[in-house]
Amino acid sequence: MVEGRVYDSRDRPIIGAVVSLESADPGHTLASTTDSEGRFRFEAVSVGTYTLHTKLEGYQEGKEGPFVLHEQETKSLVLLLTKAQETGTAKDISSAIEFSDEPAFTVAGVTDATALGGHASGRVLPSSNALLKDAASTPRDPEHAGTSSEASLRAMIAGRDNADLHAQLAEIEEIEGRSLEAVQEYQRAAEMQPTEPHLFAWGAELLLHRAFEPSIEVFTKGRRLHPHSSRILLGLGAARFAEGSKEQAEQIFLEACDLNPSDPTPYLFLGRFEATENIEPPGWTDRMKRFASLHPENAMAHYLYAVALTKQDQNQAKSDAVESELKTAIELDPHLGNAYLQVGILRSERGDFPGAIAALQKAVETTPLPDEAHYRLAQVYRRTREVDKAGKEMELFKKISEQKNTEAERERHEIQQFVYTLRGQSAPSQPAPRPQ
Repeated sequence: MVEGRVYDSRDRPIIGAVVSLESADPGHTLASTTDSEGRFRFEAVSVGTYTLHTKLEGYQEGKEGPFVLHEQETKSLVLLLTKAQETGTAKDISSAIEFSDEPAFTVAGVTDATALGGHASGRVLPSSNALLKDAASTPRDPEHAGTSSEASLRAMIAGRDNADLHAQLAEIEEIEGRSLEAVQEYQRAAEMQPTEPHLFAWGAELLLHRAFEPSIEVFTKGRRLHPHSSRILLGLGAARFAEGSKEQAEQIFLEACDLNPSDPTPYLFLGRFEATENIEPPGWTDRMKRFASLHPENAMAHYLYAVALTKQDQNQAKSDAVESELKTAIELDPHLGNAYLQVGILRSERGDFPGAIAALQKAVETTPLPDEAHYRLAQVYRRTREVDKAGKEMELFKKISEQKNTEAERERHEIQQFVYTLRGQSAPSQPAPRPQ
């Protein structure tokens, strides 16, 4: 199946766009139109290579692919249509930048207009929206902070051209929604001074706007020039993940955890990756155990280690270890709703229904959209033969699930959005010693 949504440059759904799924085999084309939420869907699509085209009068034609659809695979796509008079498409970027292996460090352009989305902050959960907006208005490094206006920056560049001024100008361009110009300014900064902050900012900007292949090239070169930068690795992993190389992404995220074991960011990133994709990279339990041991004051460290343990074969000792880690997480952060949820699941499996109900009710109180907590409560109430309560919890589960489903595609972009927020961090120095 192939499904997805179509947005405009302000992240509003486009209604009535004609979406055609064209097979590499001549004469095999399916067509549909987007609904009131900008959605489209093609069911019972055969295995093969396809290209997706999107058209609507007054907009530039969008294109995604070619891509390969495997057996029993569901391909979810988010496409952008820009109005005919708008600029800043990936084709513009393609003509503006070329690839070279020289230290000047330029990068290949994108081949189609859909690879560059508009400002993607609207395609994530509200919490990620806030993170992204904060990041877009925060200087990448304290020493580069300034309050210069665009006009004064351009005047300074004319008199004393340097990389930091171009980076500051790029931040203004991004905030103003001029994506192409922002990419060009970040590129110029990296060409003049290929430091870790400039290269990371360039790659993150490309990733933010879904220009995956160029961002991979930037992060790959950045990895070679700055091998001790964990955020360069995270950017590369996120770009690999976004373009479909999930196994490579897993290994890169694990490598980022090992690069500087005392840095919490890669572990949190790995936890978000697991939660988003519901996967278990080999070795992630060991990393989360190390995270909890190195940061005993961090509630998320204990929570993520507990979740990792639940994925293993369970016995009494493992079950006790999971509960201990969850209790520690809740003591450190009494508002960590997901920890209460896991406690509720654990107690339900043990047959401790009163304890499960108490934990799941706390999960409902402390989680923004507690669909799973309501579902688990319904299951417990059924087992305790409280039919009316079970029915009410199922109604709440269905209602909240519908809310969450409308955000499904947006949530999948959370990984690359998270990379963008790392721009506010200072550049790493040498890695800390590995624990013995």
